[in-house]
Amino acid sequence: MENLNNHQTITPESVLASVKEMFAASTAEAEKRSAKFDQGLEKSREAWSKTTAEVKEMFAELRETQATSSAKFNQELAASSAKFEQEMAASSAKFDQEMAASRAEFDKRSAKFDQKMEKLSDTIGSWSNNHGFFAEEYFFNSFNNGKQNFFGETYDEIKKNLKGIETDDEFDVVMLNGHSVGLVEVKFKAHENDLPKILKKAHAFKTNFPKYQNHKVYLGLATMAFYPKLEEECIKEGIAIVKQVGDTIIINEEHLKAF
Repeated sequence: MENLNNHQTITPESVLASVKEMFAASTAEAEKRSAKFDQGLEKSREAWSKTTAEVKEMFAELRETQATSSAKFNQELAASSAKFEQEMAASSAKFDQEMAASRAEFDKRSAKFDQKMEKLSDTIGSWSNNHGFFAEEYFFNSFNNGKQNFFGETYDEIKKNLKGIETDDEFDVVMLNGHSVGLVEVKFKAHENDLPKILKKAHAFKTNFPKYQNHKVYLGLATMAFYPKLEEECIKEGIAIVKQVGDTIIINEEHLKAF
């Protein structure tokens, strides 16, 4: 074979030499590139190792920071909780003291109020008793001093504040003879609501004193102050009206009923 350009003769030996030369060159280049790759790989390994170390260090610092923060948070939380409990205990103690003081003051004032009310009640009761006693004495003395002709009857005996034997009834003024009984209820200031109680007195008297079972019973209401409605109701029920006019008493018995 002949190279037309160089006019060199190509022989198997020259081809083999050329191939060896090319292979040697390729091998050298490959080794050079492999060495360069190894160097790059080594650098990469070093960089990775450094990065890994830095990451580990960073995580270590982070864990340490978290641990420190958590410990600090727990300490602050414990301190805040302790302070809160102390403040609550102090507030509760103060509240209890104030409530105890308020209760004591309330009890003190309640005791004073109860004492005043008791005194007032005693005073009012005393006034009421005095007024009632005055009315009873006034009307009883009026009947006893020549006023025994009552309910169209003349009475032989007059009693005051006669108490029942079988029941707890009390009869203010009782006038007696052989066939009739006069019962007078005495009030300092009467009201029409008193009439039902007066109407029951006839039966109550016969229950407590059976020997008068067959007697006629007459009822009367004596009070220091009458008003028209009360007089109307007494007339309607057949109860005698006994009232004070000046220094004397007036008896209205025209409508009287026997019970």
